[in-house]
Amino acid sequence: MSLPLTTLAQDLPLTLREAVAHAQERAPTLRGADAAARAADAGVEVAGLRPNPTLSIEAENVLGTGRYSGFGGADRTVSLAVPLELGGKRQARINVAQAERAAAGIGLTAARADLTQRVTEAFVRLAAAQRRQDIARSALEWAERAAHAAQERVRTGKASPIEEQRAQVLKLGADTRFGKAVRALALAHADLTQLTGDAALAISASWFDTVAPVESAPFGQPSLSVVAAQAQLAIANARVDAARRDRMPDVTITAGTRRYGDSPDKAAVLSLSIPLPLFNSGSGALVRAKAQADQANADGESAAIEAQQALAHAVADVADARAVAQTAAGPALIAAQEAARIARLGYAEGKFPQLEMIEAERSLAETREAALEALTDYHLAQVRLARLQGSIQPIYKD
Repeated sequence: MSLPLTTLAQDLPLTLREAVAHAQERAPTLRGADAAARAADAGVEVAGLRPNPTLSIEAENVLGTGRYSGFGGADRTVSLAVPLELGGKRQARINVAQAERAAAGIGLTAARADLTQRVTEAFVRLAAAQRRQDIARSALEWAERAAHAAQERVRTGKASPIEEQRAQVLKLGADTRFGKAVRALALAHADLTQLTGDAALAISASWFDTVAPVESAPFGQPSLSVVAAQAQLAIANARVDAARRDRMPDVTITAGTRRYGDSPDKAAVLSLSIPLPLFNSGSGALVRAKAQADQANADGESAAIEAQQALAHAVADVADARAVAQTAAGPALIAAQEAARIARLGYAEGKFPQLEMIEAERSLAETREAALEALTDYHLAQVRLARLQGSIQPIYKD
């Protein structure tokens, strides 16, 4: 009898790529960024529309006295007024809208990159919490065995009661650390579930125990913060051009026909309207747009400097974390494991005192914890570096 595919899928451990995909499907930040991009698309379409014409129907000489008491003797005029934009205003509006659409697209990409970073960091912390619980469980099991062995040695007269008390203290400490690790694991699992909506109990993170370098984006490409600042500068420059072109007055051409009272006579009506820029010449709007462009330019330069510094620090952090992780999870851990093994054998055979075994076990626990912290720091540093390089895809693959 075969199981349903849904049951099989629930039994499979959750991978990082799946976690990121699930988070992208439900993240409100992505929905908001996508809505902003769609609004910018509509803005481009609106900017390209021409001004609407105006249809006018006028009746003169009505509701008066005598022959003008009704509507029969009215002079009726039907006209159509068409505004004409001069100076390239329409194209200037389109350029502004297109720059805003490009900025919205960059915002959507940045939102995806931010979400990928958050999910990956939560995934790394969950993997670390699982391993920390395993370490704490192993230490607790050893402490329980040591306490039982000390109790037997005291019962047979091979050790003093102090040794049993010391073993009980170690057991209580190990039990406390295990409880703390269990709670930390539950919290890390809740954090990832909050992002992905996936309550999978198991995750697949075989890459966590390695410190091999991952493929990254070329260092020459600008970060998303710099690209976003450049997009804002493009918007500001487009608005300067639009403000400059808005200073040229538009004209309105009106054409229509007039019928005179009861007479069958008709005549054409033509007019040309030009606004006079007596009170608002548009110079203030132009000055404001230029000032905003200067601000955007300064923000862009600042973003480039900060991005360069952040990238340099991130590269150094990865190199440092990788060196520490290679040492802590390699030779140091192997040496601590061997020392603990020898101390256990020596204590069991009565060759080593209890204090030496306790010290060896404490050193092993500290080294395992240090190795775990080093691996966690290394992976988090890799995640931060990938975000600075604009990566929107998980950097680890199972």
